[in-house]
Amino acid sequence: MTPLWIKNPLGIFTANDHDAGGGLVVSDGKIVELVPSGGQPFIPCTVFDASAHVVLPGLINTHHHFYQTLTRAWGPVANAPLFPWLQNLYPVWARLTPRSLELAVQVALAELLLSGCTTAADHHYLFPDGMEDAIDIEVSAVRSMGMRATLTRGSMTLGEDDGGLPPRTTVQSPEAILADSERLIRQYHETGDGAVVQIALAPCSPFSVTKEIMAESAAMAERFDVRLHTHLAETIDEEDFCQSMFGLRTVDYLESVGWLGNRTWLGHGIHFNDEEITRLGAAGTAVAHCPTSNMRLASGTARVLELEAAGVPVGLGVDGSASNDASNMILEARQALYLQRLRYGASVPVERALGWATRGSAAVLGRSDIGQLAPGLQADLALFKPDELRFSGSHDPVAALLLCGADRADRVMVGGAWRVVDGAIPGLDVAGLIAEHSAAARKLVAG
Repeated sequence: MTPLWIKNPLGIFTANDHDAGGGLVVSDGKIVELVPSGGQPFIPCTVFDASAHVVLPGLINTHHHFYQTLTRAWGPVANAPLFPWLQNLYPVWARLTPRSLELAVQVALAELLLSGCTTAADHHYLFPDGMEDAIDIEVSAVRSMGMRATLTRGSMTLGEDDGGLPPRTTVQSPEAILADSERLIRQYHETGDGAVVQIALAPCSPFSVTKEIMAESAAMAERFDVRLHTHLAETIDEEDFCQSMFGLRTVDYLESVGWLGNRTWLGHGIHFNDEEITRLGAAGTAVAHCPTSNMRLASGTARVLELEAAGVPVGLGVDGSASNDASNMILEARQALYLQRLRYGASVPVERALGWATRGSAAVLGRSDIGQLAPGLQADLALFKPDELRFSGSHDPVAALLLCGADRADRVMVGGAWRVVDGAIPGLDVAGLIAEHSAAARKLVAG
């Protein structure tokens, strides 16, 4: 294919120090050249006029629960903190079916893609009877949407009768979990630059799994060289649970099961003390910051600047769509900016928040081929058109995306292919998807 010059953008954020004021050149799915301001490409190209667009690396979502799009804004948990929120929702989620999951994943991916997200990590840990192929369903949806994903094979083994939170109908045996985890890795996990689907192992949380499945998952991840993911230090209740159940604080617990290392990334990571932050940084353990969910459930505010200063890779996650309740990465970057300014002051730059959503998130997922604009990296791009009323009077086009509240990309490219054109996903019947997904959501809640 003829190289494509994304020419003379209105604004561009590369997530590095490169000059790309004149745009960039895409060929064979990769970025092959950055064009400096006033420059021309070295090779003949077709042209996409980007003079009305702000260009970003494709945004990367490091923590989500796709299935939860079926239980957004549900009245009984609208005003609940994490533990009561979970206890009320678990029985509803236990009624998940293959078709309702498929619809939920399609909705989540479409929302993400339309918000400029090109890669997403999903944490799926619900496998009630009949849902054994949940990750297979997700793989199919990701490939159909033309995105990239790290799909984590979650698990729950510590039911209510064992002192955990989830009901017995949602937990599995360690043998079933490990067998399916190995199957999924062998069947779907891709390595190397440009990987579309990757598999990680993700026991759900300290209050829903045993130490044994944590340790066994870590051993399997080491054997197959895949990543590890779990919720950790999300709430004070979780801290108290770890002390009561295991006699350990959360980072001590993490180390005791062989997870304190650089293949691990943690969902939330709010309640760490100074010494624990230092240990996480020394180990290279990463954190997925989920500002909207943390605010919605009143869980607390992650110490992001201190985590980064200690060497902890930090990215952004929208979290489950029952605690956000959206799947919008550009809005999540805005929320991260404002929440961290509330903690650290107004000098936290817009570019730093965009960095969390791009280069930082790529590091969290262990990827060096995405997350920034540079020659040799994947051509994953998000183009925003700041031409709506909310942008009128804005001057810095990059800053305007967050400060004026951009919520929808005009164009999105994944691996050199346009996946969003003129603010829409080609071939996706959005109205039909909404109708069927909404009906499935009502049925799930009604039982």
